[in-house]
Amino acid sequence: MKAMLLKDYGATTNFEASQVETPTLNTNQVLIRISASSINTVDTMIKNMGTELPFSPANPAILGMDFAGTIEDIGAEVTEFKVGDEVYGCAGGLGTLPGSLAEYIAADVKLIARKPKNLSMRAAAAIPLVGITAYEGLTRTNITSGQKVLVQGGAGGVGHVAVQLAHSFGAKVYSTGAGQKQLEVIKSLGAIPIDFTKETVQEYVNKYTNNTGFDVIFDSVGGKNLLNSFDAAALNGQIATTVSLLELDLSPVHFKGLSLHVVFMLIPMIHDFRREKHGEILGELTKIIEAGKLQPILDEEVFSLDNVGDAYKRLESGNAIGKVVVETGLV
Repeated sequence: MKAMLLKDYGATTNFEASQVETPTLNTNQVLIRISASSINTVDTMIKNMGTELPFSPANPAILGMDFAGTIEDIGAEVTEFKVGDEVYGCAGGLGTLPGSLAEYIAADVKLIARKPKNLSMRAAAAIPLVGITAYEGLTRTNITSGQKVLVQGGAGGVGHVAVQLAHSFGAKVYSTGAGQKQLEVIKSLGAIPIDFTKETVQEYVNKYTNNTGFDVIFDSVGGKNLLNSFDAAALNGQIATTVSLLELDLSPVHFKGLSLHVVFMLIPMIHDFRREKHGEILGELTKIIEAGKLQPILDEEVFSLDNVGDAYKRLESGNAIGKVVVETGLV
């Protein structure tokens, strides 16, 4: 099969089109003919940082985590899927798991689910990593209908999904962004946009919560922005974040009695730990999508396997609006 191999790591290294063996199946895997794969920030981190990250695959590597495609073969113990099923998932591209920048992938059945019927392969491939991340973060906060939820970075890959999921759970949703394009995206998703470059945290907390703070905050920006989330949270509020790789003063967390949830969705793949949760979440996302409550935003640029390097550059440029997707040409 055709695969895009990365023979070395680094910002200036290039993917090489190569012919490699089509994967053979373990008893709990299915062979999927990949139609599309989306690029995530963690994919670019692996390419550029390599062995600085403990979960990077050994070179030569097939990167890529997200995919949508069609099952062509099943392992001996697989009963829940059959040949011909259209599926999506996040099942490779790190550790010992070959990725999705190829024509085929052998995927653990615990890490996939049936593709939403109302999404194209390209759109479905944009969902898994960001969808699982947003769903896990929001459900860990015990989000309930009627709460005021703030999504930090609601125009981003994870953020734009979190905004829609929070709506689907019945919350009143607000979201930070900057610039006309981001604010328009946030508004189009049904959230109240907040331009963090023009309003201070205290100003928008006063304006939208009468100075009581938000019940739930999903912080897809993280890092030092967590300090803003601490300030914006209500007493005993819930905060979920995807980025906490830094040292911070947690005094505000203590004095406001906040709960902080760190979401690192790669754990099931890296450690083979409760992988079935990812399949279950994808199944729930399929229901939400088919109910018309979640739609991924796709970047206008279209990429093929042969120019996957350009897809990585597109994401890293910061100019992409929505998910960057690579199409294999196989349908």
